[in-house]
Amino acid sequence: MAPIMTTKSSPSTLKPVSAVCPVYWEEARADLQKRDRILRRLIPKHPDVFLASRGEPFVTLARSITGQQISVHAAESVWSRVCTAVPRPSPGAFLRTGHDDLAACGLSKRKCEYILDLAEKFKSRAVRPDRWLRMTDEEVIADLIQIRGIGRWTAEMFLIFNLLRPNILPLDDVGLIKAISLHYFSGEPVSRSEAREVADNWDPWRTVATWYMWRSLDSRPVEY
Repeated sequence: MAPIMTTKSSPSTLKPVSAVCPVYWEEARADLQKRDRILRRLIPKHPDVFLASRGEPFVTLARSITGQQISVHAAESVWSRVCTAVPRPSPGAFLRTGHDDLAACGLSKRKCEYILDLAEKFKSRAVRPDRWLRMTDEEVIADLIQIRGIGRWTAEMFLIFNLLRPNILPLDDVGLIKAISLHYFSGEPVSRSEAREVADNWDPWRTVATWYMWRSLDSRPVEY
């Protein structure tokens, strides 16, 4: 699945998937606006959109691997070509497509290997996504990073965009650090410790705050 931008007031704009606002979203919006002067200004600029999940763990992870170390727009371009090559993305479909056809979509040799290894693990049920629903955030991360090609950032993207966990802070995300620098430090370089200090004020809604940080840079949500 890929999370999408969902519009509450315009049903005709929705993609043909179930898009339900996370149960915590409105409470988080209100709380963050009370306690954070920057979010008090940013959140009202995006009144009718929210984080939503299509709930397909394999696709979320494959898309996240595609997006590693490249720009959002480059990742979207590559993934669009992947979807043309694999119109109904599933572990089996990726395995049937194979390395060469995936590489022709713009995936690096290494990313092809990672995604095909992931597909094999899902198909063989060596990966059990049903277990993640019962795990804590750190337990899910620990489980995911055992999979070849998945590091902490990719695991955090999965927690945000698939499991919709409310309190994830992806400090390795370039966009988040850029937004914190822009809004809280007048564009000056920001260390991880400084970013974490800013985000301490967002707890327990750090996912939501991060999402609005991303929106402040690009009003169109990323899909994973």
